[in-house]
Amino acid sequence: MGTVTLGVSIAVPEPYGSRLQELRAGFGDAAAHGIPTHVTLVPPTEVEADRLPAIRAHLAEVAAAFGPFGMRLEGTGTFRPLSPVVFVQVVEGGTACSRLQGLVRDPDGPLDRELAFPYHPHVTVAHGISEEAMDLAFTTLADYAARWTCTGFALYEQGSDGVWRKLCEYPFGSGPGVPAQPGSPADEQAEAAGAAGTAGRNS
Repeated sequence: MGTVTLGVSIAVPEPYGSRLQELRAGFGDAAAHGIPTHVTLVPPTEVEADRLPAIRAHLAEVAAAFGPFGMRLEGTGTFRPLSPVVFVQVVEGGTACSRLQGLVRDPDGPLDRELAFPYHPHVTVAHGISEEAMDLAFTTLADYAARWTCTGFALYEQGSDGVWRKLCEYPFGSGPGVPAQPGSPADEQAEAAGAAGTAGRNS
């Protein structure tokens, strides 16, 4: 069956998600429209496709036992020079995110993996672009703020075109996950990004 590349994350809801995605693209980050705005729980991870049922069951179990929590974003930070990333800071909800990602990456579960860096919840707004553009992202969003209640997380798969598409949502305190519905804003943006990437490669 081959392998698939998966990620687990908390989506930044509208209207915040689309606006941050537009800003990221405006800073010159070409990957922006293929990556829905999010807080990572499990970074890109390649797994055997036949492990998907076990992964889905594990995520549903984690979500069923977890409860909603407040999330607040405020200001910017950077991982430079260690990593070429500028992000919006998670100033409320970080402890819950850390606990949640630990449960998702349970050493006895199907998504156990080592991290390249210690876990630090954040929302990336620039990655791997020029220093000048990252400086612009850092200053432009220095006064940014957003607040919402996190009620679940989602499983995503990266396509061969590099675009991340939602496979399933996992609301907290619920049973099996809810398959992603075609036509959602994130799916429409992903399809548009995929089409643009294909056109670019064929031009």
